[in-house]
Amino acid sequence: MSSSDLSSPDVKPTSHRRPETTPGVAPEQAAAALVEHYPRLVRLAYLALPASLDRHRRVLTAHALVQGAVPHGRAAAGSGDSGALPVPRTGDGPAGDPGYLYLRQRVLRTALTAARPVRLAGRELRRLRTGPYGLPRVAGLRLFPLAVGDTAELALDTALQRLDGAGRVAYALRRLDGLNAPAIRSLLAASGVDEDTIRAALRGADSLPEGGELVDPCALTARPTDLTRRRRRRHAALAAVAVLAVAAAGTALLPGGWGPDGAAAPPYAENAQAQAALDPKTLRRMPADVWEGSSRVDFAVWPARGEAVNDQALLRRALAVWARPGDSVGVSATPGTQTGPAPGPAQLLYAGEVGQSTVVLLYDGMRLVRYAELTGAEDGGAVLDFARVDGADTTAASAVVLDRADGNTRYLVAPWVESLTMTDLLTPGITGVPADVDEHGVTAPVRTPAGSGTQEECAEYAVLEFTATGLAAPYAMADLGELTPALLTYGAPGEPGGALADGTSAARWARTACHLSGVTATGVRSVNTWGFAEQELPDGAGTAQWLCTRAETWRGSGSRTMAQFHIPSEHAGEPGAVVARQEEGTACGPREPRVLSGVLWKSPADAWYLLAAGSPEVASIAAEGEVEGGVSGRVMALPAPGQQADAELTATLENGETMSSLR
Repeated sequence: MSSSDLSSPDVKPTSHRRPETTPGVAPEQAAAALVEHYPRLVRLAYLALPASLDRHRRVLTAHALVQGAVPHGRAAAGSGDSGALPVPRTGDGPAGDPGYLYLRQRVLRTALTAARPVRLAGRELRRLRTGPYGLPRVAGLRLFPLAVGDTAELALDTALQRLDGAGRVAYALRRLDGLNAPAIRSLLAASGVDEDTIRAALRGADSLPEGGELVDPCALTARPTDLTRRRRRRHAALAAVAVLAVAAAGTALLPGGWGPDGAAAPPYAENAQAQAALDPKTLRRMPADVWEGSSRVDFAVWPARGEAVNDQALLRRALAVWARPGDSVGVSATPGTQTGPAPGPAQLLYAGEVGQSTVVLLYDGMRLVRYAELTGAEDGGAVLDFARVDGADTTAASAVVLDRADGNTRYLVAPWVESLTMTDLLTPGITGVPADVDEHGVTAPVRTPAGSGTQEECAEYAVLEFTATGLAAPYAMADLGELTPALLTYGAPGEPGGALADGTSAARWARTACHLSGVTATGVRSVNTWGFAEQELPDGAGTAQWLCTRAETWRGSGSRTMAQFHIPSEHAGEPGAVVARQEEGTACGPREPRVLSGVLWKSPADAWYLLAAGSPEVASIAAEGEVEGGVSGRVMALPAPGQQADAELTATLENGETMSSLR
């Protein structure tokens, strides 16, 4: 078969008989087809399943999928399972057996669906089940397909592992059932595979060798499991049975799918406050306008919003998972944030569908908790994210991330936010783009560096600029990859203004923005940049700016400070040079805003200099080492022997104290 025959996306089903639809198939007919074509169906299921599964689980799952494909009831009803079932272009094989065509479609749809990942709140989760596990079951043995034999078989098996499930299925359908590209395309599309994946599958199948036998998951070899570990597990299981017997006395068995508690682990203990926190009816809900007359304007006065605020089953699942996250729950927390259950009834901020997820946002007075599950799912995993927000004020409580997906982020904004604009920090002076906000306070999808994964590239740096009731000036916040964006400010510690308040602050932030990647995902509450000194450069190179940027966290500890050196540039967004960094410490903070920093710099005349600058408290600067000298005042420029010169900088403050440079 030629490459164009398999791979061309423009091929139409004209070289084979028109795809036929299979009417309802009786269970007896499907069962007979299962017996007759069982090895072929199991082989298709095995190849369609994810290669990441270990071979034992993949073998058992393939057999289970095929055995579970036989319909129940009087007939296999519905177009959903029959659909358009292409037939092979030749008359050989099981092409004329409606039962086989019906089972093949069901097996492929289930197996290929299991191979697709699930994404919740921007995070990829593995599926809990890849097939029905009723039968078969094997205890004490590990089953594997017989090892491949000759070189051709080994080469084929290795090549198949490089393809995804759709690619392996495309190859197998060509080899086993004699289907051509249009027929394979129709069958994969009916199994829920998107067009781009189908094209890639056909190209991949066309690249494989024709020789070699496909792996046969019905020809198996058995090996024992770890006997010592089995004995240990047996003893542990006996102890667990005793515990579960007691728990089962008060816990009814739940039906398949999500139970009332969703993905939560079993309850092992009860107390009055813990039980109250699990009851959706006890959730605190603020009236829509309570914030207007409140002396405290933060998350505590956010109203409950979203179309699912009265969905008791959803709220119960979210509360139960918060209290007892099971193994299928992905849990994350900002540094210093506890992930334990609520001490009592929490406050509901939001419940509703956001993109492909259903989200519940809760607040317990200290933490924001975001619960997310796949919209429309009846079982599976969930995502639980925690962020510490104690001490939040009007600006810090302006927005919360509800969902990140496909490079886009959706926020829930505070009720006092009047407008939201997306502004590029790298292009100061350019008017931003307004972001749409719906009646529930949810923004349309917007792109930020953290959401779109472009933070490291830094070709642009979109930030959120808010206008809020009761605040005189707009303020900017940056999405640093956490639940709450961080406030950006400019000015001396203790009295900063807005990051975009004027041309000077906007220009300084334009050259600082690309360094924010160094403080992402660290629990940052605010970032301030401060131009603490200006210096005339030697050899007529212009005026340089010395800046200090400090990120403060919600937990207080873990601050990060960096000193920057900005030489004149024609490009507004050209990043400045970071010449020193410090974790923890008090430099450039409200307690001790003083700072001293230095850098070796090469002038346009190819001469090297040791440059240094200090904050306004500095009275004099001295250098010792390979560069020696000193000056009165808070800027210094001394000739240096070269790029590798080593020197120690110290400063004397106006009050007589001494200070070392930031490193």
